[in-house]
Amino acid sequence: MTYLHNIGSYFLMTIEMFRKPTKWSVMKQLILKDIDDLIIGSLGIAAFISFFVGGVITIQTALNIDNPLIPDYLVGYATRQSIILEFAPTFMSIIMAGKVGSFITSSIGTMRVTEQIDALEVMGINSLNYLIFPKFAALLLYPFVISIAMFLGILGGLAACVYGGFTTFESYVYGLQDDFIVFHVVYAFIKTLVFAFILATIPSFHGYYMKGGALEVGKASTTSFVWTSVVIIVINYFLTQMLLS
Repeated sequence: MTYLHNIGSYFLMTIEMFRKPTKWSVMKQLILKDIDDLIIGSLGIAAFISFFVGGVITIQTALNIDNPLIPDYLVGYATRQSIILEFAPTFMSIIMAGKVGSFITSSIGTMRVTEQIDALEVMGINSLNYLIFPKFAALLLYPFVISIAMFLGILGGLAACVYGGFTTFESYVYGLQDDFIVFHVVYAFIKTLVFAFILATIPSFHGYYMKGGALEVGKASTTSFVWTSVVIIVINYFLTQMLLS
């Protein structure tokens, strides 16, 4: 029963955050701040992880198809498919659930604990729109982070492949170009936009509706990370089934 109540509260929160909007001059500043915190602040960790995971994917692929009958360019092909279809949009989103999601939950949860949200309501401000909509708007730029993750993942694979002596530069690039399907990139960005909505709303829900003190803020952040990750994995399954079947 509690889960049904939480689901109902989540959908109600999602609807309410679009109602009674805060005036644009204030909202603009909130959105720019959230872009800096959630998007710009995530580029470093996304770039670092993507580059080295791309290298690991390439090395493992090369070692597992070390057969003279299998052409070298398949290393580049397999790396491209792994990074574009799953690693960049899905697993990077799970990593961002820890970084971005925890930040959103803790920041909103702290405002709940210190009664700042109650103060907003007393002033007649729609606190859901004021607090959550800027994060939703900022995360519309989340595909930019994922596009960088795709590029650096493939670049990391190229560096590992060439400098590790697994294949030549030409073979790797040929593998990247071989049998390229544009819809795979479209599919990845469709998933990314859905995951961006999840990253903006589920952590906000756990922060906004938390009860207790400072200790509960930490517990809410952990809970939001777990549920955000679970929902991303489940939604990923259904999106893959619908878009690629």
